Amino acid sequence: MSASQQPAEPVQPSLLTGFPLPEQAQPGPRPARELPVARVCVESPLPQLDRLFDYLVTEELDNAATPGVRVKVRIAGREHVGFLLERRDSSDAGVRLSPLGAVLSPLPVLAPEIAELASAVAERWGGALGDVLRFAVPPRAVKVEAEFAARAGEAAGPAPEPPAAPRADAGWSELNPGSAFLRHVAAGASPRAVLQTAHGYGPDAWPHTIAAAVAAARSSGRGALVVVPDRRDLDRMHAALQAALPGEPAVRLSAEDGPSARSRAFLELLTGRARIAVGTRGAVFAPVQDLGLVVCWDDGDDLYLEPRAPYFHAREVLLLRADQAGCAALLAGHAVSVEAQRLVESGWLQRIAPGRAALRASTPRITSTADSIESARDPLARVARLPHAAWQAAREALAEGPVLVQVARAGYAPSLACERCREPARCRHWSGPLAEQPSGRERLVACRWCGTPELAFSCRVCGAHALRRTAIGALRTAEELGRAFPGAVVVTSAGDSVKSEVPGSPALVVATVGAEPLAPEGYAAALLLDGEALLRRESLRAPEEALRRWLNAAALVRPASAGGRVVITAGESEALAALVRWDPAGFASRELALRRELSLPPAVRTAAVTGAMGDVEAFLDVARDVTSLPGVRLVGPVPGEPAQALAFFPIAAGPAVARGLHAARISLAVRRSGGPVTLRIDAPDLL
Repeated sequence: MSASQQPAEPVQPSLLTGFPLPEQAQPGPRPARELPVARVCVESPLPQLDRLFDYLVTEELDNAATPGVRVKVRIAGREHVGFLLERRDSSDAGVRLSPLGAVLSPLPVLAPEIAELASAVAERWGGALGDVLRFAVPPRAVKVEAEFAARAGEAAGPAPEPPAAPRADAGWSELNPGSAFLRHVAAGASPRAVLQTAHGYGPDAWPHTIAAAVAAARSSGRGALVVVPDRRDLDRMHAALQAALPGEPAVRLSAEDGPSARSRAFLELLTGRARIAVGTRGAVFAPVQDLGLVVCWDDGDDLYLEPRAPYFHAREVLLLRADQAGCAALLAGHAVSVEAQRLVESGWLQRIAPGRAALRASTPRITSTADSIESARDPLARVARLPHAAWQAAREALAEGPVLVQVARAGYAPSLACERCREPARCRHWSGPLAEQPSGRERLVACRWCGTPELAFSCRVCGAHALRRTAIGALRTAEELGRAFPGAVVVTSAGDSVKSEVPGSPALVVATVGAEPLAPEGYAAALLLDGEALLRRESLRAPEEALRRWLNAAALVRPASAGGRVVITAGESEALAALVRWDPAGFASRELALRRELSLPPAVRTAAVTGAMGDVEAFLDVARDVTSLPGVRLVGPVPGEPAQALAFFPIAAGPAVARGLHAARISLAVRRSGGPVTLRIDAPDLL
């Protein structure tokens, strides 16, 4: 750090630096009379700057330099923005301290509990604290900050009375032990549970169920935080909270709302004007005061994984926060993730689920075209894209309401291959995959990467010119269904045209997985096509993910007592059996037992190091003390672009391994030896 001249008075130099002041030193900036040392964390992508720096607080900045404010400092002659974390009497840096450059805003936007959480997240995922703080505090909106700074001088009114607990339980009474969970939360206790629900629409749909738990937390005088995967779920959850708690401000936190709206919502929570927050992944750091409940809906969704360093998972951050704040925690969903099941079996979470009688009353009838009865009726059911059972169910259900058709891929024909040798068709310019898209009355074949049309395809293996479709997208499926059901209305929800809701009139609604619209009165039936494509994904989590997608779609269908029916086209598997029985917890338990036997996540933790082969090898050489710890198993590095090495280690050894790997990154950065490497810990998409 650059040095500055030491002030002569009124603070003794030894209190700041530990060294006497040379007699020839010139008077410098006057330090603050109390706590003249500021500890600052800077926002920087450089690993070597992942530490706290001490700076001198001058008299001019004494009042403004409070813990939590944004500041500007200089390091090695360059300006950096950071956060002032604390002030001290003295420094042990061993150098003369440079003064703070400026306080960018007088508002302390980094609350102490959020700073503590960010530090825990950085340690848990082996990342830099500055990277975490970049997510925890939204970018400045100067006009919004000025508005709240002006309000700060106003006299505060009386604290609002907490609302009474809601009378409607929104389906909690049919959950075991759902009513007891609500009573404990309303009494100010902090139970922790995994909630399995089967209602995707109607008055007992999951948004209203979660809103009832939030209302119970508010009735105890505490705040609540709800995190959902995407914008559509955010809209539904926010509307349910407004209905359950009329007059109670519930703010939304989403980057899609824009910087001003996000900053205003953040400051509403920070100042205590709102006690309820609902948002997407980044909302896990929302500064809710007196936090009493955290909720994560559909925690198995891959949207919860942050794609930037330090690659945290929103579910795990919420659980860290629940443990730190001592508040209630709820992981809710139609499916049960394997990670949640591990916590249930360890006793950290309790299971809340409907009984078998309640499930039979609220779920549709589920038919698999792969079972022996359907196979005997229709011998071609296993190979047909739309077997007779699915066609018959759709024809009958169209007289009662909308029919959902779930497909695996968007587009028209997103995957093509050579008709003769089945080699995947590639662009001659950039080797990207060729896809077929409708263009007026014609079908245009073009590269999915560069968009270059392919007018004269020639297979690079056998020289043939004909193409065949290896995958059918949502648009092609809608076209085929329009011919199979003349006169029926066909609606698509995929790609850039995802719909949030469809009317209750008869229609065929073709949607990709995760883009299924809501039918307010439920779908009359659902056809789950391309089940084999979901199960064949090259991922350890493919069966778990397929079951989660199927359950989310089936939960939108009317119960069997009202004629609701689901037909799925997939081969026999554990995931399919769990769907037919509607037993996601049983599937998660069996999957967890298998992964324990094979020493795979989440029974163990993982770390991936990627980069150029020489850089990965240099990293592993520096981190050999970590990779040689008892129980640590190293795989690789495997050559490739980029090269990658995987480490598997016990859960108990997680803190030591994460600290050691992070220290190895810093060591290489300080020595400037080799290129950068990427460190990802416990990323669900690693396997």
